[in-house]
Amino acid sequence: MSDLLHAAIIMDGNGRWARERGLPRIAGHHEGASAVRRVIEAAPDFGIGTLTLYAFSEDNWTRPEREVSALMKLLGRYLVQETKRCMETGVRLQAIGRRDRLPAPLVSLLEESERKTAAGTRLHLRLALDYSSRSAILDAARRLSASATEESFSKLLGPDVDLLIRTSGEQRLSDFLLWECAYAELVFTPRMWPSFTREDLAACVEEFYRRERRFGGIRPVEDVLRSA
Repeated sequence: MSDLLHAAIIMDGNGRWARERGLPRIAGHHEGASAVRRVIEAAPDFGIGTLTLYAFSEDNWTRPEREVSALMKLLGRYLVQETKRCMETGVRLQAIGRRDRLPAPLVSLLEESERKTAAGTRLHLRLALDYSSRSAILDAARRLSASATEESFSKLLGPDVDLLIRTSGEQRLSDFLLWECAYAELVFTPRMWPSFTREDLAACVEEFYRRERRFGGIRPVEDVLRSA
């Protein structure tokens, strides 16, 4: 088993960050894109081998059409700007979630980025777009037979999450990686996503390593006596 962590982040608080500064919501999303870059660059330094970012949920389609359109354009610009950087720094990009409702030009950019970054080994970056964990679980169930095992089910959904981070003070999963987070350590921070820094990521990883992960078991008696 790899010692590298799978960290997942619910990037929350872009709109509130902008509102507190008297700016339009899209300004928060633009600043949030800068936070994405900071975290991607820092993640491998903290032992993170897989990073899953909740970029756009299935529920986000209910937002005003103007904001959704701006988000789609921002995602497209991000892919254009960052694909080369990903190739140079060994980042492999993969999109998870539905693609049939995304704008066709954005889907083309995603596929191109995935193809160009396929050889990256330093960090596996997964962008959750038009994503719903319930939908992903249902889709996996439909694809498997009655003889399915937990292992075969997990292969269709993705790797287990070690550390789940949510910014902006909210404390819920919001339909994100529900199966994969079965034994994840959850860290909730009041920091708004656009203000999230390398130091914030380091603090979350440090908190992860302070936790005692028993996976439903108990500590061996000798370990308890040794720490007493």
